[in-house]
Amino acid sequence: MRKIAVIVTNDVEDVEYTSPVEALKKAGHEVTVIEKKAGNQIRGKHGVAITADKGIDDASPDDFDGLLIPGGFSPDQLRADERFVDFVKAFLLSDKPVFAICHGPQLFIQTGLAKGRTLTAYTTVRPDLYYAGAIVKDQPVVVDHNLVTSRTPDDLDAFNHAILEKLGK
Repeated sequence: MRKIAVIVTNDVEDVEYTSPVEALKKAGHEVTVIEKKAGNQIRGKHGVAITADKGIDDASPDDFDGLLIPGGFSPDQLRADERFVDFVKAFLLSDKPVFAICHGPQLFIQTGLAKGRTLTAYTTVRPDLYYAGAIVKDQPVVVDHNLVTSRTPDDLDAFNHAILEKLGK
C-alpha cells in the first residue's frame, strides 16, 4: 500500500478526480486530499463534493509516496499559490511518482522543472509545456520515468492503468 497525496481545489474536473482516486483505493492505496485548509469543502465543475483531509501547511511531501494532480480549473488556481508549487516541486526533485491529467501539468511549468521532460496534457496546455522546454506528445498517456501524464477524461482508463502499473513496481 502506498500513500498518495491529491492536490485539488474548486472547479476540478470531477471524473479526473473520482476515477483515479477510486482506482487507487480499489488497489489498496491510501489517498489524502490536500487543499488550502483541512476540512474545506471542494466542489467539482459538475458538482462532486470533496472534503480536504489536510491543509497544504500541514502536508509534507515526505509523508507520501506519490502525488495525483487532477485537471479542470483546479491546477490553474493552485499554481498561483507558491505552497502548492513547492509541494509539487518537492515530488519532482525527489523522483517520487507524480500523476497529472488535463490541466494538471500546468503546475510543472510553475516549478521550472518541465524542461526536458516528456509530457502530455490538455490541448491548450501543450503549447505552454513546449514553451517551458518540455518534449510534448499528443498521446493518451505519456510516462517519463516516474512522471505519468494524460490529456482528457477520454484517456482515464489508460491513465489509471499507468498509475497502478507505476505504483506496482
